[in-house]
Amino acid sequence: MALLRFAPSPTGPLHLGGLRMALYNHLFARKHGGKWILRIEDTDMSRHVPGSVEGIRKALEWAGLNYDYGPGREGPHSPYFQSERLDLYKTYAGKLIESGHGYRCFCSPDELAETKGKLARAGSSASYDRKCLHLTEEEVARKLRAGEKHTVRFNNMVVPSRPPASDLIFGQPKDAHASLATDPILLKTDQFPTYHLASVVDDHEMGITHVLRGEEWLPSLPLHLDIYASLKLPTPTFGHMPILLNPDGSKMSKRHGDVQVVDFIKRGWEPEALLNWVVLSGWGVRHNANASQPEVLENGSQRPNYIPDSTQIMGIDEMIDQFDISSVTHRNTILEASKLEFINKRHIKRRAATRTGLQVLAEKVHEQVKESFVGSKYTTMDMIKKAIMMLEGRLFNIYDIPIHAPYVFVEPDLTTVLAQSMRSQVPTDDYVQVLNAVHARLDEASASTAWDDLDILDVLHKEQKALGLPTKVFMKALRHAVTGMKDGPALADVMDVIGRERTLARLEGAAMNLGAGASTNAAKM
Repeated sequence: MALLRFAPSPTGPLHLGGLRMALYNHLFARKHGGKWILRIEDTDMSRHVPGSVEGIRKALEWAGLNYDYGPGREGPHSPYFQSERLDLYKTYAGKLIESGHGYRCFCSPDELAETKGKLARAGSSASYDRKCLHLTEEEVARKLRAGEKHTVRFNNMVVPSRPPASDLIFGQPKDAHASLATDPILLKTDQFPTYHLASVVDDHEMGITHVLRGEEWLPSLPLHLDIYASLKLPTPTFGHMPILLNPDGSKMSKRHGDVQVVDFIKRGWEPEALLNWVVLSGWGVRHNANASQPEVLENGSQRPNYIPDSTQIMGIDEMIDQFDISSVTHRNTILEASKLEFINKRHIKRRAATRTGLQVLAEKVHEQVKESFVGSKYTTMDMIKKAIMMLEGRLFNIYDIPIHAPYVFVEPDLTTVLAQSMRSQVPTDDYVQVLNAVHARLDEASASTAWDDLDILDVLHKEQKALGLPTKVFMKALRHAVTGMKDGPALADVMDVIGRERTLARLEGAAMNLGAGASTNAAKM
């Protein structure tokens, strides 16, 4: 069974890159009938931000990415905080020392800086001269008894032979040994491990079969494989994901704005829409575009011909069904905000199509609507649901309801510059004539037919024909009186949502405000 892990550091809120990494681990695990672990890599306490772990967990829960084991979901691999596994790392560091693949280094930071400088001036690319590698056992024992601080380094001069590095996305990457530090540190002076040792030990101890992580760790893959070989441990399968970029091409990180998942939650984006957006960023590449048959990969598996485009709408189950890690691009990917708007709009429409989904959307925006229209008696769940259905296809974000349809919850403001501009474009006589005639026709029609059953659009068409006015003039007069806004849903739909009394009152009120009076029927109301 496949077992994966998402291993963030608690250095701040979960960001989009982290969300995508968690999502890919989730999709891969579920696609292959496996499970995944949330592991907190908190070995660098200087960068720890209080509340980060809880924030990460809440963000994953909001997104529907439910890990199988981890904080709050104990299992056979606990503890899930690396700071609680220090004895384990010391044990493995000791094994490396005993086998000659590791050694203690007592050099101070000042000594190391001086040595590195000398090597650079001598034209060497080495970062350390291996001074402590040559200490005798007696010298090491004496320094330990004296309590001298030390690190544990990896001796990369005696690495066992092993197969070449292989990656699910990059295939066989170039050997990066030359770019690695000389004998990298595995255990720091505070006896906390570096990522290199901790990740290898934990992935082995937890039984991780597949490691999906960011491309920034690809240069370290040779070192990690060397550590596995030196400890005589089986290696998991690796896949390194290209990183996400900001629109300006810079690397997306927690230090930049607009990348934290919590911000997208606060702005009202749909969870599945956000997942849909990030999963398609870099996924959907046909490496053999001319193939008429599925491409056969080196490991014997097949790459399907079908791949999703960059705006395909998918729920989490569809993502799992279609996910194919071999179709992930090798290139870094820019996240385009316009695609999120398009995708979110489609997800809102999807969700609103079911009774349960519509209820969820209304509950989500209820408080925001009430805060936007304090004192209104129309900010009910039922009215919000009607507004959502009326605005179908127009909402890029559910929190935009107050912007697109304030007239559903309060009376329209006909004193705005936009409203006055609309009014000025319709001759006064035509304006009053349209409002009075439509008022009378709707009042008469609704006397014998329930408002919900009334074909308001048919009534409007017949009245326009009877008046003989251009559609533009006729509709602009009505839209001004009923909504005070230039654009919006079909006017018949607006009237249906706000109801008979409010529709007739707005038509009457707008006409009376011109001092022209209302129709006889209106006056009798």
